[in-house]
Amino acid sequence: MPICWLISEEGNHKPIQLPHLETVVLGRGPETTIKDKKCSRQQVEIKAECNKGYIKVKQLGLNPTSIDSVVVGKGNEVKMKPGQQLHIVNQLYPYTVQFKEDPSGNHSGTKRPREAVSAERESHREAPSMKAAKQPEKVSVSVSHAEATKNSESFGHWSQGLKTSMQDPKMQVYKDDKVVVIKDKYPKARYHWLVLPWQAIPSLKALRDEHCDLLRHMQKVADQMIEQCPHATTLRFRTGYHAIPSMSHVHLHVISQDFNSPCLKNKKHWNSFTTDYFIESQGERNVWVFL
Repeated sequence: MPICWLISEEGNHKPIQLPHLETVVLGRGPETTIKDKKCSRQQVEIKAECNKGYIKVKQLGLNPTSIDSVVVGKGNEVKMKPGQQLHIVNQLYPYTVQFKEDPSGNHSGTKRPREAVSAERESHREAPSMKAAKQPEKVSVSVSHAEATKNSESFGHWSQGLKTSMQDPKMQVYKDDKVVVIKDKYPKARYHWLVLPWQAIPSLKALRDEHCDLLRHMQKVADQMIEQCPHATTLRFRTGYHAIPSMSHVHLHVISQDFNSPCLKNKKHWNSFTTDYFIESQGERNVWVFL
């Protein structure tokens, strides 16, 4: 049976062995060398299923743990496979998982693997599958499109649903060679669109200097959507990104400020567009801080 290792992509410490079906709790402490007080000493619970080739990650701490930039959520458990990336807290402290055959056949072997190669990091990432669990007691926010494709089969986990929606002609309201605009399937206002690049960019953290022109084009298209809206003179609009989105693939929200929608059901929906969680795409506090 393979041996499972959790590997720090920053190289801050030696790989951590995850014994088969044994629960390992990690967080702030000497084992991870994490000193960030926003990271709980018991931030995540990890259990390796070496015979199946994946680990289960459960968020224990209040602040967000994420896999491939998708927030796990306190009390939730998500599967993670090689090629995916785990951030212990607040999109920081990245880890990958590696399974390596034990030539001795001893499951408790102590030989440590080489660091995960870059090719593995860039390999196709399969979306984690979320298990229903108790929602966190701490007031949090959820991204509006999260419910859109919980049953999407082609991309697996609901967090990958935008990749399905952006290819659906019924959802598209505009497209060019760089971006596509779709209707939010669960709009939180009278007008709510998402501007998505065709280029595969999983999250704001993946933005680089070479994406500047693309971001400007996304903003230009967003402005055009507002200008062509028949109620543009009577409604106020905002454009922006969620700081820690639940949906994978960078997307720019274009949303009217009436918040008149049956899909705006709770405080989390409201907070996701009315607090600092919503990063204006224009102004002093905007997406350019990620570049």
